[in-house]
Amino acid sequence: MRVSDQVVQKLQALIEQRNLKQGDRLPAERVLATSLGISRPSLREAIQQLNSLGVLASRRGDGTYIVHLPETWPQQHIVEPISLLLEEDPQYRFDVQESRLILEGGTAWYAAQRATEQDRAKIHQYFDEIAQHQARGDSAAAAVADANFHLAIAEASHNAVLIQMMRSLFDLLQYNVFLGRKKVYNHPVSADLLSDQHFQVMDAIDRQDAQAARDAVCGHIEFVIHQVRALDEDDARQKRATRLNRIDSA
Repeated sequence: MRVSDQVVQKLQALIEQRNLKQGDRLPAERVLATSLGISRPSLREAIQQLNSLGVLASRRGDGTYIVHLPETWPQQHIVEPISLLLEEDPQYRFDVQESRLILEGGTAWYAAQRATEQDRAKIHQYFDEIAQHQARGDSAAAAVADANFHLAIAEASHNAVLIQMMRSLFDLLQYNVFLGRKKVYNHPVSADLLSDQHFQVMDAIDRQDAQAARDAVCGHIEFVIHQVRALDEDDARQKRATRLNRIDSA
């Protein structure tokens, strides 16, 4: 579970312990971080998460207020069971990719129509981070930035249900991205193409072209599916050839 999700749970517990209601203001950030025993950046990320879901509302210069207390708080119930499936059979990662086609096609569509200047700046930030980590050869950090890039697009959709679905799948998305990057990004041509695909998604959102944004993100995911399948087939052929050579030389 991500740190921000752990902080969300701590915030939930604090709200319930203090019997806070809709319309109440949360304690100041410094006080809240100290009482929860967490860092202020982690607290801000959790508050932003709950802002996106309509649970909290932060007012500049005034504080953070409770807007809605959900019966069921955001939790990561889906990730662990599917992660187990991925460990048992890597082919399940293609099910994840197909699910992303449906979910992210929608988030990109709405992001192009609804993204604010702040949303677009966040998407650009993660796009730059991907390139920086990739240039240093840090695949793990690049995978985190890559997953955050897609999550930032979902947040820019300003659709609470889509955002919650993407957040609940964040760890799984990050793991899936990492698996894909291990294979695809090791090939220089593919790495350049993937970077360009990310740019096309971002550019379509900047231009507020919903259809182009949907087409770009779906094209990107379909490309990754095709490339990973092709690389898997190449690996399988090489293993078969190695086994045959061993038999012939025996």
